[in-house]
Amino acid sequence: MNTATPKALFALVESFFISYLPRQRGASPHTTRAYRDTLKLLFQFVAQRRGREIADLVLEDLNADTIAGFLDHLESERSNSAATRNCRRAALRSFFKHLLRNDLDNALRYTRVLALPAKRMKQKPVTYLEAVDVRAIIGSPDRRTHDGWRDHTLLLFLYNSAARVSEATGLLWRDLQLAPPRQVRLRGKGRKERLVPIWRETADALGRLRKLSGGADHEHVFVNRHNQPLTRDGVAYILAKHAASVARERPRLTRDRITPHVLRHSAAVALLQSGTDVTVIRDYLGHSSIATTNRYIATNLKMRRDALETFWKHAGIEATHDKPWKPKPDLLSFLQSL
Repeated sequence: MNTATPKALFALVESFFISYLPRQRGASPHTTRAYRDTLKLLFQFVAQRRGREIADLVLEDLNADTIAGFLDHLESERSNSAATRNCRRAALRSFFKHLLRNDLDNALRYTRVLALPAKRMKQKPVTYLEAVDVRAIIGSPDRRTHDGWRDHTLLLFLYNSAARVSEATGLLWRDLQLAPPRQVRLRGKGRKERLVPIWRETADALGRLRKLSGGADHEHVFVNRHNQPLTRDGVAYILAKHAASVARERPRLTRDRITPHVLRHSAAVALLQSGTDVTVIRDYLGHSSIATTNRYIATNLKMRRDALETFWKHAGIEATHDKPWKPKPDLLSFLQSL
């Protein structure tokens, strides 16, 4: 294959999305779209840098210096975070591994791209709400109206299940079991599924929502007034609206931006505080690694205080009642002379 032509690049891009990702990797549509967006941004950047049309780009244009420049461009020009930069890098690594497998003549160039390191990130403490504040937000919607009951049920479900917002917006009625044992089937990242128990209160709220929706002719549980599934922005708007309402009486809620993921964090911290084993919480949240779940232990100040108090008691250290030491006047004179 002549790799010095635009057709060669197009052929490999096409095989990456048509054959490799869905058939060999089994990638989800969400992953495919994320990789597509990354390559679109890359090709636009390279075309502008080379002063050519995207249709005229060739494989030789994709070298380590260009990719490094693109990753820097994401941060400096597009104001992306280091985390977003690393996600784009992961997508590019998958693409360049595909190039390496199909174009061994240029293996050295692709290997140099794969050697580009990830950007180190400052790990920020997880933002979460105490249970009393979450309950206040859940109770904020006017449950006498259809939209108010939907909002109440949505917020209750997000907190109970610790679902990602994408899992909630994609939730179907057939995923729910509202009779004992009450549970929900959530479809997470990478097409992974998990069963999560739900409270009776949540099941009752969902059951009433179904009746208010006329038996729910639509498949999705959480829909707008046009019976279309709520979007990520729609869920974020609903939460922000009711959080702002509660914040009038709870000013501490104005310190941080409250997003659907904050409810997920809040559920995880509440589980930790209740004494639930971290491996159970990992499965409850659908984390692939226990290291991700351990962030909640590091961020929870109450658990740190409790650990410190336990350590103090087990250390057997008792406070003494000795008279406090006082420096003598001549010692003060000595120190003063230094």
